[in-house]
Amino acid sequence: MSESVSESLAETPSGPDYPWAVGSATGIGSLPGEDVREAVRLVMGELGAFPHLPELPGRGVGADLTGRSAGLLVDLYADVQPSGWRFADRPGRDHRRAVAWMREDLDALEEFTQGYVGPLKVQVAGPWTLAATIELPHGDKALADPGACRDLAGSLAEGVRNHVAEVRRRVPGATVVVQFDEPALPGVLAGSVPTASGFGKLRAVDKAVAREALRTVIDAAGAPAVVHSCAAGVPVGLLREAGTKAVSLDFSTLRDRQEEEIGEAVEAGLGFFFGVVPSLPPPTPSNRVANRAATRGNTGTGARPLSDPAGTVRGVKTLWRRLGFRPEQLGEAVVVTPTCGLAGADPAWVRRVLAHSVEAARVLHEAPES
Repeated sequence: MSESVSESLAETPSGPDYPWAVGSATGIGSLPGEDVREAVRLVMGELGAFPHLPELPGRGVGADLTGRSAGLLVDLYADVQPSGWRFADRPGRDHRRAVAWMREDLDALEEFTQGYVGPLKVQVAGPWTLAATIELPHGDKALADPGACRDLAGSLAEGVRNHVAEVRRRVPGATVVVQFDEPALPGVLAGSVPTASGFGKLRAVDKAVAREALRTVIDAAGAPAVVHSCAAGVPVGLLREAGTKAVSLDFSTLRDRQEEEIGEAVEAGLGFFFGVVPSLPPPTPSNRVANRAATRGNTGTGARPLSDPAGTVRGVKTLWRRLGFRPEQLGEAVVVTPTCGLAGADPAWVRRVLAHSVEAARVLHEAPES
């Protein structure tokens, strides 16, 4: 990203209700590789107006979405068993590894953000995704036990509060934005999350219960919150009621029936992180198998070619016109992102995606009339 573009975006005053600058772009969170210092350097260089703390799941156990966030829990511990993450009575090797990865990540973040002032995003798994991916010590997933879900949400709330305080201590000029990753939330609400055995489905969680747990962790963060999901059927209205400042989703998963819900959310001041830049390159004979493996279990990672920036955001502009909002409001309310995490992409594509996201955000803001 050129210094002129970065500086112009950083100096553009944001709307009164949004913590990011007008015409911003950011990443979802995950990147390929194992060198966190190189990852932070890349993010600060390409996303200098709205950087995020990189996640490197390629490092292994404890660096994955569930393990990374389980390491933040207060008075709850989890380790990996053959079936996956499971709660334990005391901190074990996997818990300690997750804590160590996070400490290393924050060390790198502090090193490369000296003097930084502006929004800074960190990501943690939301309470319902943790409940759907961590098992109880002698039973099913935590999602099957309402009491365990409440305890998990409370523990996560304390952990997020501590995490935000630590980030603020290390980067005092940052306006911390907390992204809660909830890929499992649509399935939790629909009753489609499999039991630990895989032979059945867990009962759907009532929307009021889901909303309360999300509100608990969002309030505890004490910072603007974004809830992200790459899955289809993101419950925008529920998330707005839970107190999130923005919803992050893959734009290609939106359906016509959701437009009214999105319109009501924008009118209420909700921002959107629209994933419009493909997180994976288009399939070729050499990368088709890798792309298929990387996208398994996800919807909408967007293995499409990169178009010109104006073409990338054309669908967003079209939606905005249909909803009847001011074109100038686009750059305030909408942040451009990749369609999903970038852990499955190669480094060259990652750099292209981040640079393209910044250019697309600039076009979205500077050319609203097109």
